[in-house]
Amino acid sequence: MIDSKNKPKTDLAGILNQYRDFVKQELFPIDLKVVQGPFKSYLPQLNALREKAKKLGLFAPHLSEKEGGLGLSLLEFAHVSEILGQSPLGHYVFNCNAPDIGNMELLHLFGSDFQKEKFLKPLQKGEIRSCFAMTEPENAGSNPVNLSTVAQREGDHYIINGHKWFTTAADGASFTIVMAVTNPEADSPYQKASMVIVPLDNPGYQLVRNIPIMGEAGEDYFSHAEVKFTDCKVPANHLIGEEGQGFVLAQERLGPGRIHHCMRWIGICERVFSMMCQRAVDRELSPGKSLAEKQTIQNWIAESRAEINASRLMVLDTARKMEEQGAKAAKEEISTIKFFVADVLMKVIDRAIQVHGALGVTDDTLLSFWYRHERGARIYDGPDEVHKSSLARSILKNYQRK
Repeated sequence: MIDSKNKPKTDLAGILNQYRDFVKQELFPIDLKVVQGPFKSYLPQLNALREKAKKLGLFAPHLSEKEGGLGLSLLEFAHVSEILGQSPLGHYVFNCNAPDIGNMELLHLFGSDFQKEKFLKPLQKGEIRSCFAMTEPENAGSNPVNLSTVAQREGDHYIINGHKWFTTAADGASFTIVMAVTNPEADSPYQKASMVIVPLDNPGYQLVRNIPIMGEAGEDYFSHAEVKFTDCKVPANHLIGEEGQGFVLAQERLGPGRIHHCMRWIGICERVFSMMCQRAVDRELSPGKSLAEKQTIQNWIAESRAEINASRLMVLDTARKMEEQGAKAAKEEISTIKFFVADVLMKVIDRAIQVHGALGVTDDTLLSFWYRHERGARIYDGPDEVHKSSLARSILKNYQRK
């Protein structure tokens, strides 16, 4: 996994150019068709692109060289993630898509030898996919201390019962990592839950549905599923780490995850920004007069450019601080980039739709897909309002009433 210690200097500029060429030449021509689906029908073509990425030495850039990756640092991978984010297929083709990348990081750091052999290695190779089950429909996702899903120890097994939703990419996954209460009597609410691996061929597991998002149900890789666990029996050796460590592990998973998400959002912004500018130049309002000559359009273009650039610098600065001082030291910065970049993402997409006019709300471009698919950016991984409140409280600790 990502490790910048004792690592030789990387020819980052050359690597980034390789990724840019691949994304533009291989993914841009097909990505609109693939998101329109059905996704499964494009799997042979996408798997062929995965094999091509492997041959070029570009597959799984977040992994160490020993694990078959490029051995990039978090900061270096952030640059790659932005490029891959310019296509909805980028992170999938290069095997660094969420939630797989978070699960890889989790198992790499805390998985047992058995778990690494059975679950991590095939995930790293792109042979299987995974999902992560934490959010519950009955409880506020902004306060994950409140969990109803229970994993009760019985002998050398856990029996899991619970109801989850927004389990991203459960459709087509081979296993999930479930956040469940194992220690209900623990003194601290943050020591009650654990993470348990559940293979999805388990008879106690049910994929209830792929949840419709703004009129689009999604399937396979693009889905967000509702799932249930009913007397779901798994061996005790499927517990990650120790009982009661669930929230500690979740924080380890979410820190780098927010860097990945934010850089992907910036990649989307760059693709959308280019579409907006091209549309402004191409669209004639009258002979010899284009949209690009309108001051409002010019304002949107200038504001978008400034906001995208600011977002990138903020995220890269946060990634650098995480590498040097750890995620805990960068807590304020992580909250800041989460709500700031999510807001910029929606602003840029909205402006691009407006510039495209009626075309912008159709499925003839990627704009409507991203508007639907990424509106959740301001909600998942903690609603913007929670991050703002947390950041403000942290800042105000440094001030006292005079």
